[in-house]
Formats: sequence, C-alpha cells, structure tokens
Amino acid sequence: MSDSAIHAAAGAAGGIVAMTATYPLIFISTRAAVETKSDDKSFCQAVVDIIKHEGILGLYSGLSSSLLGIAVTNGVYYYFYERSRASILKSRSGGKGLTMLESILAGIIAGSATTIISNPIWVVQTSQAVRTMNQASPDAQGEVTVKKLGFVQTVKHILAKDGIQAFWRGIGPALVLVINPVLQYTVFEQLKNLLIASRTHKLRAAGAAATAVAVLSDWDFFLLGALSKLVATGTTYPYIVIKSRLQAGQASALRYKSSLDGMLAILKEEGIGGLYKGAGSKLVQSVLTAAILFAGQRRIYELTKEAIKRLAK
Repeated sequence: MSDSAIHAAAGAAGGIVAMTATYPLIFISTRAAVETKSDDKSFCQAVVDIIKHEGILGLYSGLSSSLLGIAVTNGVYYYFYERSRASILKSRSGGKGLTMLESILAGIIAGSATTIISNPIWVVQTSQAVRTMNQASPDAQGEVTVKKLGFVQTVKHILAKDGIQAFWRGIGPALVLVINPVLQYTVFEQLKNLLIASRTHKLRAAGAAATAVAVLSDWDFFLLGALSKLVATGTTYPYIVIKSRLQAGQASALRYKSSLDGMLAILKEEGIGGLYKGAGSKLVQSVLTAAILFAGQRRIYELTKEAIKRLAK
C-alpha cells in the first residue's frame, strides 16, 4: 500500500470522526447561510427551534451524505496532496519541507480534483440540510411535522427537478473555494516547518546530536490545524455563503444565476452582513473539525503504517 494511499485512508477516517463530532454546527451554519430573513437568531435560539420542530435528530439532517462527502473529500485531497508533495520534493534536492509556493501548487492540484469529484455529494447534503426549512406542515392534531428525505430519495428528487447537471450547482464558487484548503495547508505547512526548526535548534543547542530533529506532538498538530483553518475560513467565508445558496437550489427560495449575481443580490438585499450569515458557528465548527482532523489523521496514519509493517513481517 503506497504512502499516499495510507494518507488518503487516514484522512478519510479522521474526517469522519471530526464531522460526526461537529455536525450540528455545520447544519446550523448551512441553514443560517441560506436564510435570507433579517431577524437573525442566536446559536441557542436556532438549536431550540430545530429541536422543537424537528426533534434532536433534526440537528443531524444530512449527516449520512456529509460523512460520505467528508470521506471522499479528505481521502481524495490527502491522496493528491501527498502525491503532489512527494513529486515536488523528489524533483529538487535539499530541504525537508515545502516552500510556500510549493504548498500552494500542491494545494491547488489536490483541491481542484477534490472539488470536481465531491461536489455532487455536497449538493445532496446542502439540499437535505435546508429542505426542511419551508417544509413543515401541521398534521390532524395540529402538530407540526417535517418531511425528510434520505440520501437516495434526495438524489432522485434533485434528478427529477433539475436533471443531472444540478449535481454541479455551485461548482464555480466551490472551485474558487479551493483557496480555502490551499490557505489552510499552506499556513499549516509553514507553521509546522517553523515550529520544527525552532525546536530542533533548541534541541541541538541543549546537546542533542547534530542530526537530531524535533518531533511534534498530537497537541501540536491539533493547535496548528485549528489556527490554519481559522485563517482559511475567516478569509473565504463570503464564498461559502454563495456556494451554499447555489447548491441549495430548489430547496431554497433563492435562484441565483451565477456567483456574481448571488454576491450582488446579497449585498443589495441584505448588506455586507448577508455574506457572513452563520459565520460564528461555521468558524467554531471549521476550527474544531480541522483540529480533530489533523491530530486524528496523523495518529491514524501512524497506526495504519505500523499495522501494515507488522502484517508484512
């Protein structure tokens, strides 16, 4: 099994753990991003309303497609990133880490491939997350019930309404958002290199061998992952809002013609604040997910590689 494939499997597994742990935050931020009403609710109010009308499981609508999406997204991204990284490092001599430009190049290659492959899954997830916003109807006893569709049902619904091309709704802003993981992994890679260099210098100054190299802990990876994702998501959030609204399609009252049309419409109707709806819960979710992912991926990668070595023996 190649090193890139192990990284891909570890990334997929780490992503599933991180997504499961933080999904209610994703759900709420997606709802907030698509909502156009001006009466913004606090995070606690949004949670209470969802539980009241849809039950506790309402906070996990679309989880199955999200787990599939994050497994595919992280698996493909880590595979292409590590392959690109290995190719770049192999093509030159000297230096153990990627430069900033090399990190950006590897990120663009991995991000573009990941976006094209995984976009249909995220269209389904977004449709599931927002479909129930305007689908509540009272039953015979006057109780409000919400009709929900599973993954396969949602796929059929999208095909029937808009055709197969609908699975690539929002691909424009999604490709622009390739800059998100590019920023994330570039910041992560550079901070990691700086931290290793700093600790290695201290290690050798303390009397360690000249070839000694500092090793980062799980906690280091957790913090570096959180910080790098904070920078990336904070920078690109307006495009996340536009992508969510385009991907929602018929599940939303909004029908933007393009990314530019969506941005201009939001600015005109909702002001600059409309581009940052749901930003609070999204930032918290993104930072926690990235922190868990980076720490978990590294640990799963090491355990998997060790298990393969033992089997080989």
